[in-house]
Amino acid sequence: MDPAVTTARLASSIVIPLIKKLFVRDGPGAGMVDRPVRISGLVSFRGEKRTLSDKDLHKLAAELVRRAVDPVGPGERPVPPDEDETVALALARTLHCLGDLDMEDVQAVQLGPQALARALQAVEPNATRDLSADATGLYDALLETACLYILHFFTQRSTFVARTLVRHTATLAETVAKTDELLKRVPSRFTQDALFEARYAAHITHKYGMLMIYGIDLTNSPEQWPLDAAYLSLEAGFAREARHAPIRSEPASIRAEHAFHGRDRVLLRGEAGSGKTTLVQWMAVTAARQDRGLLNDGGAPLAPFVGRIPFVLPIRSLTRQDGELPTPEHFLSRIRSPLAGAQPQGWTDRVLAAGRGLILIDGIDETPEKVRERTRRWLQDLLGAYPGNLWLVTSRPSAVRGRWLAAEKFAELSLAPMSRSDVHAFIHRWHNAARSVTDDDEQRDLLDAYEASLGAAVRIKQDLARLATNPLMCGLICALHCDRRGYLPHARKELYEAALSMLLSRRDRERDMASPDGVELTEGPKIRLLQRLAYKFILNGKAELDRSHAERIIADTLPGVPVAAAQGDASTIFRHLLLRSGLLREPAVGSIDFIHRTFQDYLGAKAAVEEGDIALLVMRAAETQWEDVIRMAAAHARPQECAQFLLDIARRGDMALSPYRRNQFHLVAAAALEHATELEPRVREEISARTAALIPPKTYSEASDLAAIGAIALELLPGPAGLTDSQCLLTVQTAVLIGGDAAIPLLSEYRDHDYAPVRQLLASAWHRFDTGSYVEGVLAGLIEDDVYFEVTTHEELTALRTLRSRRRLRVSDGFTSADLSREVRPDSLTHLWLPGSLSPNWFWLSSFPHLHTLTLAPCQDPIDLSSLAAHPALRTVRLVVEQKTTGGEHVADRMEVVEVPARDLTW
Repeated sequence: MDPAVTTARLASSIVIPLIKKLFVRDGPGAGMVDRPVRISGLVSFRGEKRTLSDKDLHKLAAELVRRAVDPVGPGERPVPPDEDETVALALARTLHCLGDLDMEDVQAVQLGPQALARALQAVEPNATRDLSADATGLYDALLETACLYILHFFTQRSTFVARTLVRHTATLAETVAKTDELLKRVPSRFTQDALFEARYAAHITHKYGMLMIYGIDLTNSPEQWPLDAAYLSLEAGFAREARHAPIRSEPASIRAEHAFHGRDRVLLRGEAGSGKTTLVQWMAVTAARQDRGLLNDGGAPLAPFVGRIPFVLPIRSLTRQDGELPTPEHFLSRIRSPLAGAQPQGWTDRVLAAGRGLILIDGIDETPEKVRERTRRWLQDLLGAYPGNLWLVTSRPSAVRGRWLAAEKFAELSLAPMSRSDVHAFIHRWHNAARSVTDDDEQRDLLDAYEASLGAAVRIKQDLARLATNPLMCGLICALHCDRRGYLPHARKELYEAALSMLLSRRDRERDMASPDGVELTEGPKIRLLQRLAYKFILNGKAELDRSHAERIIADTLPGVPVAAAQGDASTIFRHLLLRSGLLREPAVGSIDFIHRTFQDYLGAKAAVEEGDIALLVMRAAETQWEDVIRMAAAHARPQECAQFLLDIARRGDMALSPYRRNQFHLVAAAALEHATELEPRVREEISARTAALIPPKTYSEASDLAAIGAIALELLPGPAGLTDSQCLLTVQTAVLIGGDAAIPLLSEYRDHDYAPVRQLLASAWHRFDTGSYVEGVLAGLIEDDVYFEVTTHEELTALRTLRSRRRLRVSDGFTSADLSREVRPDSLTHLWLPGSLSPNWFWLSSFPHLHTLTLAPCQDPIDLSSLAAHPALRTVRLVVEQKTTGGEHVADRMEVVEVPARDLTW
């Protein structure tokens, strides 16, 4: 019979008492004393206090053998009877080796019975030397069974559990330490990614966390300021065709940084200097910092930035070599990031595949048209390969047509010109920053006076207000106003000339910097060199060039500027311009660009006019990269030269085969009119007659194109007489986009129009204007039937009290119930539209006894409406349910309104 079958019949009640005799009784506790407790210290047949002799050990082994063979019947013995004693002797000799084992009971249990048996046999390898094969089999089975019960006995000892936990804790700590050390030496892919992302986030924060506030304190101030202090939140309006414009269930505009609230793909348009790149920086730094306080304070609009990895991709850098646009793995190398070589292999792919990316593609307009189409195909491929990420593409308004990325589900937003309140906020912030860098009380007092006088000038002088429409121009105005002690130029050309003079000749002189590089150039030679460089940038269709290319351009120009050539070679002169002009910069090693595209266009236009390239300008007039060049060329040209230049552009439009191309030329000519220093009336009339064909606008795109001309278009826009409802709406939209006090007289003509969407637009647009002027000129006479007054600022809320009756009110985020109870007149309010997150309870609405319709905008959190049932007059609660397309695009005209009778609300 198989010995294993025989020994299997040994019951626990038989074996356990025998096994216990092998060991002494243990004491309480974990057995930690002064050294580990070994098995050899536990046996009962060694040491001074023996309880089991060698003879007793032999008897115990013999009893195990007897018990193992007794139950079986005749003929079934595993070994002959005369071998019982030999097996028992071998078993006893092996068990005696427990006293020689240098291991703890915890270690033995970890080994298991078979390994423990082998360990005992290794101590006494000759124990089975005299046994037959059958006897050896019985011996092996009995030894393994004994070891099984020995280990079972160990686990029942009072000290075992406690010591096992201690041992496991120490082992776990040791394992963790070794694992950490191993990860440091050979980190996992997840660890590599996490470590790199922390490093990358710090790099993004450092690189984009500073902004230039132009011209602050030219004598002793830093050139850059923390993004948090310098960033000015601007508004962006939704680009929508006329058929989508009449009734909106979302505000007319949003804060630009909230662009990803309810949408994940955005095409953002904005004029030069409007803040597109600044917004890109803000988004990148916000995502990199993962500042939970900021993201929580921002609420739902900023929630999309949580967990995002930003990629700032200026198109000019991606297309520098005119090669193929990069795949994700080459994003960092193409923009020459210093971390390009440190990123883990495949990291960008893993980030985008997981939908964690924030891809910020800046400056589509800074590439030629042929490259833009290639860029769109590249973008389409990325969108198909990596769904779920956030995508922002920025461009000047006319660089790409309307709905350029509509097939890819991009929502289109346009940065609005700075409102009057934005301008004053910027002026205050600029002067605040200037005050922060001086300890001179007299200088602080001067800055206070400058701030007050500039604020008054912007309110009073219309020509100055027309210039102060974006952060760049506001910065220039502040700097020049301070620099010239309150004197300001009135035209854009004069403003740029003054800014260049401030940078090129007065900046170093007022800082007492005497040619640190040994080169001394006056303003004239510097402008000559820089305008040639700018013109080459424009001719090459580039906003960024390799440094070697820029040096070659300077080398070609130096012979015509002898005062510069006498002071050094092209490399020396170029380095002087880079370091001392304030107009050039090196965003990445080996790449050169102008600090702002506006200066490049201004200087390039001056070079084109001086070199007599008027015909070239006419030929390029419809190219979006040349728009500002054309306008500045009109400013630089002599009167007769300017007249012929503008007429040639208009007549080239007459010969265009497509209406779109014809309109482009005519609008460019009209836009350049306001920059002409002197112009014959007949020229102005001839060009205006062509533009009049676009009046009134027929589509939202035409309205945007007209608004791009500027305030001059207001002279062409008609009143409501003889226009259809759609034409009236688009005319008002054009005037709103232009903005400024000059638009108020025209808008006032539409305030009693029968078509409700026209009046709704007027009631929604006052945030683009000076609040007091707009209330007095437009809102005071507005027929308010079936339109909501949209309130976005506390100033607007306060202004409402001056109006006699305002029955319908729509309130944006940023207000409390106390604000509304205090500022809104309770005797007239019948309709109220609120953000769903405004208040946890609604008892405060009892302050408005005539309120009968309440609308709640989308809110991610559940809203408890039960307290509304107590309102005495409330009849209807409207819940707005926001819907999205599969691509995540926010579609305003697809918002569903669910009406609930107030009587059905549970009290």
